[in-house]
Amino acid sequence: MKTGAKVLIEGLLRQGTKTIFGYPGGVVLPIYDVLYDSPLEHILVRHEQAAAHAADGYARASGRVGVCLATSGPGACNLVTGIATAYMDSIPIVALTGQVPTSLLGNDAFQESDIHGITMPITKHNYLVSRAEDLPQVIAEAFYIASTGRPGPVLIDLPKDVSTGEVPEGIEFPTSVSLRGYQPTVKGHPRQIERAVDLMKRAQRPLLYAGGGVILSGADQELLALAERLGAPVTTTLMGLGAIRGDHPLNLGMLGMHGTAYANYAVTECDLLVAIGARFDDRVTGRIETFAPNAQVIHIDIDPAEIGKNKPVDVPIVGDVRQVLAQILARLPPRGSRTGPWLERVEHWRKTHPLVIRDDDLLHPQYVVRTLSELLDGDGVVVSEVGQNQMWTAQHFCFTKPRSWITSGGLGTMGYGLPASMGACVARPGEQVFLVAGDGSLQMNIQEFGTIAQYRIPVKVVVLNNGFLGMVRQWQELFYEHRYSYTELPQVDFVGIARAYGIDGMVVEERREVRDALRTAIAHEGPFIVDVRVEREENVFPMVPAGAAINEMIGSRQ
Repeated sequence: MKTGAKVLIEGLLRQGTKTIFGYPGGVVLPIYDVLYDSPLEHILVRHEQAAAHAADGYARASGRVGVCLATSGPGACNLVTGIATAYMDSIPIVALTGQVPTSLLGNDAFQESDIHGITMPITKHNYLVSRAEDLPQVIAEAFYIASTGRPGPVLIDLPKDVSTGEVPEGIEFPTSVSLRGYQPTVKGHPRQIERAVDLMKRAQRPLLYAGGGVILSGADQELLALAERLGAPVTTTLMGLGAIRGDHPLNLGMLGMHGTAYANYAVTECDLLVAIGARFDDRVTGRIETFAPNAQVIHIDIDPAEIGKNKPVDVPIVGDVRQVLAQILARLPPRGSRTGPWLERVEHWRKTHPLVIRDDDLLHPQYVVRTLSELLDGDGVVVSEVGQNQMWTAQHFCFTKPRSWITSGGLGTMGYGLPASMGACVARPGEQVFLVAGDGSLQMNIQEFGTIAQYRIPVKVVVLNNGFLGMVRQWQELFYEHRYSYTELPQVDFVGIARAYGIDGMVVEERREVRDALRTAIAHEGPFIVDVRVEREENVFPMVPAGAAINEMIGSRQ
């Protein structure tokens, strides 16, 4: 006979799991006892939230399902922020949680929490397993649901008596999964494809608006082919960075609140907007009724619930982005030079309203990001925390390939970056992984320096240290008359903290030191931290609205 815990681990191995990020506790001890002799790599984090973020970073960097494990009660509840982060960005993770024995469910037993109910709104699906013999099917379904259709997190809640329960040695594991009511549409409807192609043929000012769905479906080559076939510029969301090379002539960079001026101008002036794996979120659109006011809209997404949710569309296409774009390309002839005047106009905006940094001797955070981008030259993975550091990286780093950019977009989770960068390192051994952090965000999960040091995870951390909760301070400066209410932070010796864990690092206080410090970090074999004391009241610009105010800006600046 086998125990449920042994069946669980065998099921994970059958799904191709290689690494689990977790933290032990009472009711998951049967699972940890099996892990002791298992070929699975287990990485002991210092907080359960970090386990979920690390599994998330692993999934984003690898394209595979990330796995995290926590005990019942507070352990499971500590996963919630990480699960919600993955849910908002459509990231496939499987979260395993311990639970009190089934006989005690509902009795307020020690460390009992209804994690099944708590996570129902932030998971794609979740399970409360009541019988050990159900585990093979549940595990197979969980991985299938997490990784197919629109990806997302799945939770499996495991009462202790399920982990210790006995099942026959010959129990069978399913080799395939078919679920009634869950059959994601992957191919676009032929009639809608034809309608989209017709609009593309007639458009004079087409614009492609690419989101994280392009990355998730692996559709970067199809996106590039469509852009070049149409002669259409491409703008991306925060989650879509890397879908097209940052230095490609058709790439306008990110759009929206902190996007480039020329991307936002293009959205306002285009006559056809093709939204690809994007969801028209508020940070992109501003006032939705004035977003892309002159355009007919084609919306391609695998999740039918997203189409028309925020923005009315003319041609909805439900399907996997990669397959739908392939269908369109098979029917779309080359456009020739028809869009030449449009591209010239866009290029004029790019030249007259570029993203710039001040050319002086001050230590600007944008300069740090651009220097890092130049030195990495398209290699490795860049992770960010959330806030100004995130926006500066999105604006000034040149991403050249998919899955080279990892950040919390939808939920905007401070403290995400450090554990996510651990997951990315584990997923992509031998590659450079840099975390760009703010001093506020870094302190939210700074205890993970212990995990990094224990496993010698070679994360390189660059702190854009301004002594503020920078993005909040920026809004206080712009809209609350510089009344900095509880946003100033005391100076912290980050290098000293890192060294206490056994991690080396250095402090940078002058612009001339930046390049050599980053070169030192790149060359260092293990983890390393560079604490860069940047200009304290530097702001993220442009803060360009994507709606009505754009029209006024075009009129005044054209």
